Amino acid sequence: MDQAQPVGRIDVISDVICPWCYVGKRQLERAHDLLEKQHLRFTVAWHPFQLNPDMPREGVDRAQYRIAKFGSLERSQQLDERITETAATVGLEFHLDRLTRTPNTLNAHRLIRFAGQRGLQDGVVEALFEGYFCNGADIGDDTVLAKLGEEGGLDRDEVETLLSSEAGLKEVAAADRMARNAGIQGVPSFALQGHVLFSGAVPAEEMTQAFRHAWDILKNRAA
Repeated sequence: MDQAQPVGRIDVISDVICPWCYVGKRQLERAHDLLEKQHLRFTVAWHPFQLNPDMPREGVDRAQYRIAKFGSLERSQQLDERITETAATVGLEFHLDRLTRTPNTLNAHRLIRFAGQRGLQDGVVEALFEGYFCNGADIGDDTVLAKLGEEGGLDRDEVETLLSSEAGLKEVAAADRMARNAGIQGVPSFALQGHVLFSGAVPAEEMTQAFRHAWDILKNRAA
């Protein structure tokens, strides 16, 4: 088998404001390397799931939102510290104190979908995650999204045209509904060849085992 030739597809269902999704991305990258050593290479596709589907399009003040959600600013800060420490174990430097808004992520998902059509999803997803969690970017703002899309490899003019239109709105909403109808309640969730395997930012070694085991089962069924 040609090691460079993909044998299948891993689907990641995520939201760009989910810190565990960024940690999961790093774990997936490590798992991908481990699988390649076993001569298994998969393409990766990212799919939308809005953690806050009823969020106003303009977003809300993050501090007030999290106080309402978690009961106190102190509790919110404790949770931020926990995920920041976890992120550091996979080489990510979070600065959640820089965040001032909890955004609506619909347009960010439209951007990711568009990047997929251009073969640039990984770079754009990375730019969005890094912008939000490391730099405090308001990824609900179209100007910010255009900048991050460009950083991810897209043409800025094309991104601005996309965001000023309604292109992809129905498709993103439909994909979000599809995930929920499939029973997905949390992200990140991972699927192989359309079969949902697990949720959570599990360690790369566990991911590797899960993907390898599922691939062997699917290959045997097809034999």
